[in-house]
Amino acid sequence: MQINYNDFAKEKKQNGIMKIILEKAKQQLAQSLPFILYKKSNNNQIIGLLQKNDTLYSVSDFTEKGFVFASFDGSKTFIIPENESEIISTHFQEKEIAILEKETEFLSEIAKSNFKNLVQKGIQAIENNEFKKVVLSRKESQDLVDFDSIEAFEKLVHLYPTTFVYCFYHPKIGTWLGATPEQLLKAQNNEFHTMALAGTQKDSGLEEVIWPQKEQEEQQFVTDYIVEKLKNVASDVLVSKPYTVKAGSILHIKTDISGSLNSNEGLQEVIQLLHPTPAVCGFPKEKSKQFILENEHYNRNFYTGFLGELNMKNQSDLFVNLRCMEISGHQAHLFMGCGITKDSLPEKEWEESINKSATMKKVLDLSY
Repeated sequence: MQINYNDFAKEKKQNGIMKIILEKAKQQLAQSLPFILYKKSNNNQIIGLLQKNDTLYSVSDFTEKGFVFASFDGSKTFIIPENESEIISTHFQEKEIAILEKETEFLSEIAKSNFKNLVQKGIQAIENNEFKKVVLSRKESQDLVDFDSIEAFEKLVHLYPTTFVYCFYHPKIGTWLGATPEQLLKAQNNEFHTMALAGTQKDSGLEEVIWPQKEQEEQQFVTDYIVEKLKNVASDVLVSKPYTVKAGSILHIKTDISGSLNSNEGLQEVIQLLHPTPAVCGFPKEKSKQFILENEHYNRNFYTGFLGELNMKNQSDLFVNLRCMEISGHQAHLFMGCGITKDSLPEKEWEESINKSATMKKVLDLSY
């Protein structure tokens, strides 16, 4: 067998730079200095912004440049500024990550009962014509022993190549990690791309995927809402046919949406129209959002918010913060949500939330 020494040297160099980037992030963490490490969907480049001070910068009008990190309720939109950071990047070689499968852990019957009751309350509100769809979520906490967030990020990168993977730290916010399949908005000049992503089922390995009516209907709600909103600020809106995509062991229905923004529309206006989308909130937006804030009985904080590049290299590339966890002390807080429609069944939604928790539990070496 002929060995390509150029490829070998290139891989060795990339691995060396990767180690340097991860080590620099660990140094930032040790010095309580903010940083973001991330990898875009279907991309083998790691990018890092290492902030040079511990100031908590906020976004005011979305003309700023850097990495943005925003909450679900819209009250907090922070940024690691490009001009206050060292920017580092490298490509990496994908590799297999061994995950030991463990027995399914015991989950509290109280937690199960509470979530099923919440879902039933959502279904009742839909039947009362308060809204057509609502996305209801739960929070699950896991104890950690010798957890390393940088190593967890590296695991996520290799486990979920088709997702946007990140590790975010700020001493005044905390540590968040995620592997999200959903793009909120990609914009360059006046051209934009977004998606409608909804419907969930576990990948059974079958070549042909059959989607139940409930899942198709849920995804159509999301598509119709986004397209209708964008027509107010854009022209030539193009909508693809729905198709199945895989994110880890989970399947979703996806529709691509693109077009040209009107010349008088700014990035801020478009983001405010889209966020939060029906895929993480509901439809109509304001009524479903109010129901969530009044009934979930926990603070989503940055879960189902958005994050990503803001005006970096003349483009913005933003993602919805799904399949994520917050690291707080010696605990990991995981978040799972389910789209509720009139056809939802509380037991099925509970099972869906269990399936979604597997994304983060795999890097915690917990059961899944």
